[in-house]
Amino acid sequence: MRIAIITDAWAPQVNGVVNTLKATRKQLRANGHAVLMVTPENMKTYSCPSYPEIRLAYKPYGKVAAALDDFDADCIHIATEGPMGLAARRYCINRGLDFTTAYHTRFPEYLRARYHLPLALTYRWLKWFHKPSRAVMVPTPRMQDALEQSGFKNVVQWSRGVDTNYFKPGPREEATLKRPLYLYVGRVAVEKNIEAFLQMDLPGAKWVIGDGPMREELEKKYPDVRFLGAKPHEALPAYYNCADVFVFPSRTDTFGLVLIEAMACGVPVAAYPVEGPIDVVAHGKSGVLDTDLMRACFEALNLKRSTVREHALCYSWSAATQQFLTHLHPVRKAQSIPVVRSSLA
Repeated sequence: MRIAIITDAWAPQVNGVVNTLKATRKQLRANGHAVLMVTPENMKTYSCPSYPEIRLAYKPYGKVAAALDDFDADCIHIATEGPMGLAARRYCINRGLDFTTAYHTRFPEYLRARYHLPLALTYRWLKWFHKPSRAVMVPTPRMQDALEQSGFKNVVQWSRGVDTNYFKPGPREEATLKRPLYLYVGRVAVEKNIEAFLQMDLPGAKWVIGDGPMREELEKKYPDVRFLGAKPHEALPAYYNCADVFVFPSRTDTFGLVLIEAMACGVPVAAYPVEGPIDVVAHGKSGVLDTDLMRACFEALNLKRSTVREHALCYSWSAATQQFLTHLHPVRKAQSIPVVRSSLA
């Protein structure tokens, strides 16, 4: 098939959406599909308000339309709800083409945390955006339930994977690091609830990998925490393997790709029992889910790293991509979709 994927999130951004799309593209191409990524690359962009590291395309419709015209896709998937996604949505509706979408990020909760915007307002806009979609792909069963209860239609599950040949147990530098070492990887921003981790009186050391609008403020507020900044995705296994516990304080993530990356390295997770972690972490085996995050951190220290790793082996990009393929729709109803089964599944 010829599959076009339109996204506002792309390199040089480093986040779960970008990593998911890159892994999916790799699997699709390995299965013989032609994939066009329509991204803000080589377009005029501007900084996303309060997130200067995120560049949004400025008036991208012409370039999006030209790219899709030239590619003549069998299936069109709109990955994000930003300017690129809006342009692709308009293109498809104007031409009477079917398309699918994804719900990667809980923007209503993020916007409420950052700007105090009412949830109802942003959910109303998102329902408008996704309403024409033939399938709204979400990463977990609980996220599907949450959107359906909010009035979204055609919601389906598209899980995530991890490269367990790359994210795997490795050297831990036992003699040189202060123990226990608690690690956070992600955006340094209010919607990630990162201060729930930073303010805990934990013995040992705390490391933060990531960047974001709160980094400078939090570095000053928590001088005992080591802020390492953003790291390339390929550098993360070494940092995961240094950690004794991976701490995930977010209450608003739809999945949390970093959770399975950490678990694949054998690092137990400490998190709240909320959407995202509750679908990904096996409580008492690969991590501890507790309304008391400090208690979760202490109890996670008792888990066997080999058992944690074993749970992560359940997640593969091959299986996740097959799920993605089954939800795609032909751009015109007369077409049919041949699903190629991967030998890697």
